[in-house]
Amino acid sequence: MADYTFFTVPMSRGQIARWALHEAGADYAQVVVEWANRPLELAAANPMNKVPTLIHHAPEGDRIITECAAICAYLADVHPEAGLLPQPHEKADYFRWLFFAAGPMEQAVIGRTLGWNVPEGKEGTAGFGSYERVIVAIDGLLSTRDWVCGARFTMADVYVGSQIDWGLNFGSIPPLPSFAAYAERIRTRAGYQAAKAIDRALIKAAKG
Repeated sequence: MADYTFFTVPMSRGQIARWALHEAGADYAQVVVEWANRPLELAAANPMNKVPTLIHHAPEGDRIITECAAICAYLADVHPEAGLLPQPHEKADYFRWLFFAAGPMEQAVIGRTLGWNVPEGKEGTAGFGSYERVIVAIDGLLSTRDWVCGARFTMADVYVGSQIDWGLNFGSIPPLPSFAAYAERIRTRAGYQAAKAIDRALIKAAKG
C-alpha cells in the first residue's frame, strides 16, 4: 500500500495537493473522483465530500488531511528531508504568506470571479478588504524577492505559486511583471512539471 491515498479531480484544487506531494517526494495512490458518483470512502474521510482529500496511512493509523494549505503544511512537516520547511528566520514569512494566500487572496479572487462586491464602507468587515488591496500586497512581496521566504523555495511557494499560476492562466489576477516572473520560476520545478503532466493527461483523457 502507498503511504498516501489521494482523492482528486484533475481540474480542481487537487492540482495544488498533487504538486505538494511531488515536491515532498511522497508515495501516493490517486483516486480520481467522478462528481456524479463519488466514492463512499471520500465521504467517510471528508464530510464535505470534496477534493483534495488526503489519507496518510501512518504506522499508528490513518490520518486525514483536507484543505490545500493544510495539506501543503502537513507534507512539509512529515517529510523534512525534502527541505521544504522554513528555517527559523523564515517562519514569519512562511506562515504569513501561506495563510494570506489561503485566506484573503483566495477569498478576494473567488469573490471577484463570482461577481461579489464588498459594499462601500464595509471593507473592514470583509477579511480580505478588497481585491485591489490583496493584489497590491502580493505584488509588493513578489517584487522584492524570488520566493516567499526570500532566496529559497519552500512549501509556501507551492500554495502561493499555485494561486499565481492559476490566476495568470485564467485571468483572475493581472499579469503584473512580478507575477509573471514568479510563475516562470515555479514552472521550472521538477515537482511542478511532474505533477502537472499527470493532471494534464487526465484532463485530456476525460475530454476524449
